[in-house]
Amino acid sequence: MSTATEQIKTPTYGNWRRPRKAGLGSLGLIGTIGLFGGLVLVLLASMISLDAALVVGLPLALTLAPLAIRTPDGRNVFQMVGVRVGWLRRKSKRQHLYVSGPLSTRPGGRFRPPGLLSRAVMLEGRDPYDRPFGVLHHLNRHQYTIVLSCEPDGGSLVDPDQVDTWVALWGDWLSRLAHEPGLRGASVVVETAPDPGTRLATEVLGRISPDAPPAARAVMEEVVRNYPDASSEMNTYLTLTYSAPGGARRDDDTMLADLGLRLHGVLNGLVAAGGGSAEPLSAERIAEVVRVAYDPAVSAEVLDVRAQHGGTGLEWDDAGPAAAIESVTAYQHDSGVSRSWLLTMAPRGVVRSGILRSLLDPAAGIRRKRVALIYRPIDPATSARIVESDRRSAQFMANSTKGLVRARAVAEIQAAEQTAAEEASGAGLVEFSMLVTLTVDSAAEVRDANVTMRNLLGATRIAMRPADRMQAAAFTCALPVGILPWEQTFVPHDLQEAM
Repeated sequence: MSTATEQIKTPTYGNWRRPRKAGLGSLGLIGTIGLFGGLVLVLLASMISLDAALVVGLPLALTLAPLAIRTPDGRNVFQMVGVRVGWLRRKSKRQHLYVSGPLSTRPGGRFRPPGLLSRAVMLEGRDPYDRPFGVLHHLNRHQYTIVLSCEPDGGSLVDPDQVDTWVALWGDWLSRLAHEPGLRGASVVVETAPDPGTRLATEVLGRISPDAPPAARAVMEEVVRNYPDASSEMNTYLTLTYSAPGGARRDDDTMLADLGLRLHGVLNGLVAAGGGSAEPLSAERIAEVVRVAYDPAVSAEVLDVRAQHGGTGLEWDDAGPAAAIESVTAYQHDSGVSRSWLLTMAPRGVVRSGILRSLLDPAAGIRRKRVALIYRPIDPATSARIVESDRRSAQFMANSTKGLVRARAVAEIQAAEQTAAEEASGAGLVEFSMLVTLTVDSAAEVRDANVTMRNLLGATRIAMRPADRMQAAAFTCALPVGILPWEQTFVPHDLQEAM
């Protein structure tokens, strides 16, 4: 008798590509245009005299050399200098310091969130089921952000086929974001922290019968006392940031009504993709999330008040820190000190569905940890143009290289062709990035946070770099408040990619 064993294959994923612009080497499009234009000027100057050619060519070389020199994460010299100059400028104006409250010089005496959230106001609307949902109105960009809370299904003891289905439906949900009128971007924030035990104590101690035997009561009290030491709190938020379709200005009531009608379809897509129970957050809940992020020590108090009274009554104008100090390597705010990292390279090759599990799991010694995936949907017309441009760039690189470099260029062609085929069959194109913020209790523990981050990244095969000299902005972008990094820069996005 013979037996046959069926080999179970674990699905793999990948084929993401870094956006690439046409150009010579690391110069990019702008540098290449400048190079050829400068060579023409040098040639014309050489017809006059050699000295004239040197006068024209030397400034050209000094200008283009910083564009050609790049760090491993892809930044050129101009970009690195720009970050340092911006930090020195903020520090000279004392913009790295923030004090709020009644004793500060700020009008109103409230504890408003600082930095990129200083121009945000809170609105609240009602969805078709009459549930309240909070909306952050970013006045400087005329954008509106809704925040959703969900309880994703865990991946433990789940068949690979079910995980593959969830991934496919999540990809379909992301591709449909490109068809959302006025949608500027989305983000998924997974926040983990040690469980203070407040929720467990409220649930258990409040249900113990007065006539319970002393032995049973002692067992339940011991469970409440010891269980939080090995448990953790995990929250998942999803933000959607909209602007008025067509760039038209709309009043707040019209936007609230429009967003309320869209919530039902968005929530249904999340449930099908494994998001579990999902609901919009009220204005009070959004303020609580931001308040705890700036002052982690009040987490247990917020949970306790909410469990006993059904709400805290916290308003957006009181959700910020009393004081905050930004340094080169960290961001100190009330009872916490945070350090943030930015994604520089996604995993190469194929990956499995659990590649980020170590990064998402709670980490010992970390007060709070947030992993934020930021998505920028691209409309179908722009997607087709991008994939065709990537195909031409990959073919150009393959035809102009030899040896081992050519082998990598051929692989780039295959990836570009697969992306073009998937886009032609109806798949969407989404740009994504990731930020990670670790919050500890004191500045002395920041060094331990660096070691923890290196250990967390070991199994993920991704490359990240610290957001030095922009820690405050990175901290805010990792919050579930709908801040889109590409909307907060003075340099156009296309020019950034070209450089």
